[in-house]
Amino acid sequence: MREVGVLALQGGFAAHARILAQAGARAVEVRRVAELAGLEALVLPGGESTTLLNLMGDEPWFDALRAFHDRGGALFGTCAGAILLARRVLAPEQPSLGLLDVTVERNGYGRQVDSFEADVEVRGFAEPVRGVFIRAPRIRDAGPGVEVLAARNGEPVLVRQGRVLAATFHPELAGESRLHRLFLTTVAPATRPGRAAEVCATAGPAEARRRIPCSST
Repeated sequence: MREVGVLALQGGFAAHARILAQAGARAVEVRRVAELAGLEALVLPGGESTTLLNLMGDEPWFDALRAFHDRGGALFGTCAGAILLARRVLAPEQPSLGLLDVTVERNGYGRQVDSFEADVEVRGFAEPVRGVFIRAPRIRDAGPGVEVLAARNGEPVLVRQGRVLAATFHPELAGESRLHRLFLTTVAPATRPGRAAEVCATAGPAEARRRIPCSST
């Protein structure tokens, strides 16, 4: 059974863990930077992005998550997790990882009372996915390397760029597992946990630096 990390600092990490189990993976709750070691994939759950940033201030999370991605790790962000992955965040501007070439507007649909559910047509799926939009962000701009997998009213709501998948809604709150299965089968690398770290350890120093960043996380 594959082990997939779920960032468990704040937000709906428990719901993601349940859905990952339905998708055939074992969720590992990640609360410290050191717990990223050996994982090949990580889910960044929804929550409150400002609170999440404050909690991440205790350790070098930004450097660790970028290094995790650089060495071959895959990332799936929902709602606040998508905000964290974005290149640029608006309303207001705030720091982000810059691993997904999109501009995201926080609370793009309005306040909590404006939250809603909607069916989302995902490319390649026979049936729509039920999406829960809670104070959801909106993707206002997507770069040329970003693949739009689903849109609502002409706006992207599910996107992929390489080993990064992001949804502006919560599939896990609707009991929907198909996006997690998509993440596990087509986005997350098909390698066993720790492979990237082993390459760094066994390859020559010059080759390791060229192929995989070996900075400690």
